[in-house]
Amino acid sequence: MRNNQLLDATYRTGDRTITAFDRNFTTFSFYWQFLRVIFKASAKARRNAYTDAHWHHSSMEILHALERVGVCFEISGLEHLKQPNTPCVVVANHMSVLETTILPTIIVPHKKVTFIVKDSLMDYPVFKHILRSRHPIMVGRANARQDLKTVIQEGTERLSKGISVVVFPQTTRTRFFDPRKFNSMGVKLAGRAKVPVIPLALLTDAWGNGKLIKEFGKIHHHRKVHFAFGKPLWVEGRGTEVHQKIIAFIGQNLHQWRVGQV
Repeated sequence: MRNNQLLDATYRTGDRTITAFDRNFTTFSFYWQFLRVIFKASAKARRNAYTDAHWHHSSMEILHALERVGVCFEISGLEHLKQPNTPCVVVANHMSVLETTILPTIIVPHKKVTFIVKDSLMDYPVFKHILRSRHPIMVGRANARQDLKTVIQEGTERLSKGISVVVFPQTTRTRFFDPRKFNSMGVKLAGRAKVPVIPLALLTDAWGNGKLIKEFGKIHHHRKVHFAFGKPLWVEGRGTEVHQKIIAFIGQNLHQWRVGQV
């Protein structure tokens, strides 16, 4: 990958040679590389020395590690991250850990960004130091009304400082997209902060969910990873129309990608 390739409109994994070890021991090979990146990043974060540039680099290393074991990426619509000369709310479906580790290298070259995360993640060894350094918005998932209040208050504050916010409106990671479980929290935040929404459809089940530890599942090198960013949408009124457009954008892309896999 060229250093500036994620500044182009589209990114696709190029041709490369996959070693027999990486092909036959995909999951082990990837996690060995992944943990090396995470431990190095965590050490920097503990010293308060983990910057946006480091975050971008760590994320890119993880993308490369996935490509080395055979996973192919296709990322489109990157031009939409450039269009609004303002912070934005990125609203996406949530499928696996892959998007939370790869999105920094996609978004950071264009905008400063943070995530809305479950507060329980702040207790994870090693990972918690990295998370804290990114100043995420933490929610408990037990009280929807309180979570919305937190997101609106803290999200508006981040956006006012020029920091974009990634929102996963689904309550949990899942391979299947259910519009009924896709709340309008991100749209409400964008409307309150008067910033645009950028829809993001993603297919990231190449990184499976684990049985014992959900974050550490099997890596399926034959499953292609897709990210598609949509045009910025400005929220008017209650935001119902924008919310429906986001749902349609995600649903249509997922359908197209899955038909292509058959």
